[in-house]
Amino acid sequence: MGERSYTISSWIFARALGVVLLIAFVSLGVQAEGLFGPQGVVPIEMFVESASHAGHSFWHHPSALWWSSSEAMINAVWVAGSLAAVALIVGLLPKLALAVCWFAYLSFVSLGWPFMSFQWDTLLLETAFTAFFFVPWRLWDRPAAHHDPHPVARWALWWLLFRLVFRSAYVKLASGDPTWADMSALTYHYWTQPLPNPVSWYANLLPAAVQKISCFLVFVIELGAPLLIWIPRASARRAAAASIGALMALIALTGNYGFFNLLTIVLCIPLLDDQALGRLLPGRFESRPRRDPRSERSLWPGVAPALIIAVTAAIFFAGTFGARPPGWLGPVYRFSTFNNYGLFAVMTTERLEIELEGTLDGQRWTPYEFSYKPGAVDRAPPWVAPHQPRLDWQMWFAALGDARRNPWLANLMRRLLEGEPRVLRLMGENPFGAAPPKQIRAIIYRYEPTTWAEKSATGHWWKRRDRALYAPILGVAIAPPENTAE
Repeated sequence: MGERSYTISSWIFARALGVVLLIAFVSLGVQAEGLFGPQGVVPIEMFVESASHAGHSFWHHPSALWWSSSEAMINAVWVAGSLAAVALIVGLLPKLALAVCWFAYLSFVSLGWPFMSFQWDTLLLETAFTAFFFVPWRLWDRPAAHHDPHPVARWALWWLLFRLVFRSAYVKLASGDPTWADMSALTYHYWTQPLPNPVSWYANLLPAAVQKISCFLVFVIELGAPLLIWIPRASARRAAAASIGALMALIALTGNYGFFNLLTIVLCIPLLDDQALGRLLPGRFESRPRRDPRSERSLWPGVAPALIIAVTAAIFFAGTFGARPPGWLGPVYRFSTFNNYGLFAVMTTERLEIELEGTLDGQRWTPYEFSYKPGAVDRAPPWVAPHQPRLDWQMWFAALGDARRNPWLANLMRRLLEGEPRVLRLMGENPFGAAPPKQIRAIIYRYEPTTWAEKSATGHWWKRRDRALYAPILGVAIAPPENTAE
């Protein structure tokens, strides 16, 4: 049997990646001013100023925002990334489009701590960078003229998918977490995850035996499917793509994880050969493989993706087996593009939620309601993916630690005291209207999902207890009310 071609999957992959990039840029763009602008929660201009005083330069934090972090520049960067993603979707200058997308997104990841520190942000960077060597040099990449990509470029994407999924299982096993060891992790996962959705509440009601079987199947897929990628049979790679895709779809059904699940499914597309996909696009591609004659005459197109495989292999084995990373990898990490992955190494077994409350008189405190994270116990968990509300996500992480480890939270509280409209747009309804509160405080609760009987009786999705002060009260002094009693 002759070598299989991947012309169709490579063409579809580029368009699908463009869609994910567009989602990521638009989702980030509508939050960028409130998060990173001069009046935002963590102004990038303050980070750049402090980094400059420390002797850092662009090469320590590669970003277009290093040169200017004004609101105009912030908007220009994410809009440029969005336009480049559209160009990739339509096949216009795909290599240039990917390069622009990569640098535009890197510009936020490099300087946007802590709101750009999620694993799928670096995964998107690595996918875009690796895909640069997978898409063709063309003005317009049309289906009829699309060539089969260089096999080493394809292997680089396969290797990325392998590392992502395999290490997701490895970190769970290596952590020694008891809930993964006894297969009880999913009895906590659905209600302790950062942003549950309505299905999460119902999934939590599944019997314990079903949860344990589901947990076992997660390990089967995360350990087994990556190995199928390297079996030299098309059926094995198709099975790997199908099982990983199914797992991602189930995760997306039961939780809000931004564009992560969609991006992982897109990474499965290069596993599918033309014979598997030929029936989906009849008449758009020729049945015979379309090899690029230039790549057949030269080994050069495979050199760069081979180097990517070598660099990421060094990072993978050093991170997986505890060896010291080679010293020459130091400059590589600054670009946040080659990484190790592994989600939920330790399962959270309780849910703590921070609520921000403001007051005008020091007596009556009114809570701010976030748009997406749990707050009012009678409000259903919302659907929000593939959009990622980064402030809501970061509030979940803040609740796992204390206020001293989350200095950005104090700045958020100050912006609310100022009534900053850009920050208020990141949240739900403003309970104070045009007059901001005089003081604001952070309260923490312990949340649990209601049972079926409790929800039927009260309509509540959550119950909460153990109210405590999370952070010191901020604001101006408020005079006590005058005693009017005679």
